[in-house]
Amino acid sequence: MPSIPTEADNIALWNSLKVPFATELGFQLTGMFDGNSEIHYTARPEHLNTFGVTHGGATMTLIDVAMAAAARSLTPDMGVITVELKTSFMAAARGPLVARGRLLHRTLSMAFMEASVFDARGRLCSHATGTFKYVPRPQVPDAGRPAVSTD
Repeated sequence: MPSIPTEADNIALWNSLKVPFATELGFQLTGMFDGNSEIHYTARPEHLNTFGVTHGGATMTLIDVAMAAAARSLTPDMGVITVELKTSFMAAARGPLVARGRLLHRTLSMAFMEASVFDARGRLCSHATGTFKYVPRPQVPDAGRPAVSTD
């Protein structure tokens, strides 16, 4: 019987994966356990929109990554692919942000998720729901095959 991964195990695994876009944006995973995740992010000037607040695309990426981390927290040996994402923006996202992802329900192959983004004052800036598909994580990508099978 496989052992249940600890939060420290999950964070170490996540950091070893080096998700390039999340790394580029500066996301810091601080929690990933039991269907939940927490990621901290402070937008750099190039991540702002013309109003001087965090761009919605950066916020949606933060939400997507938070949900993916929460989905993977129970089965870190599997990958997940975003199938559907619906985001509502309630307030401008300024300054340091924290995203919290949560697994709502899972089947053998699907994860139904939610995530919220809060500013430094604890104000809800955005909320999303999403559906993710579990897929085997390839050990070594083969140049002749796609890196991930979505079948």
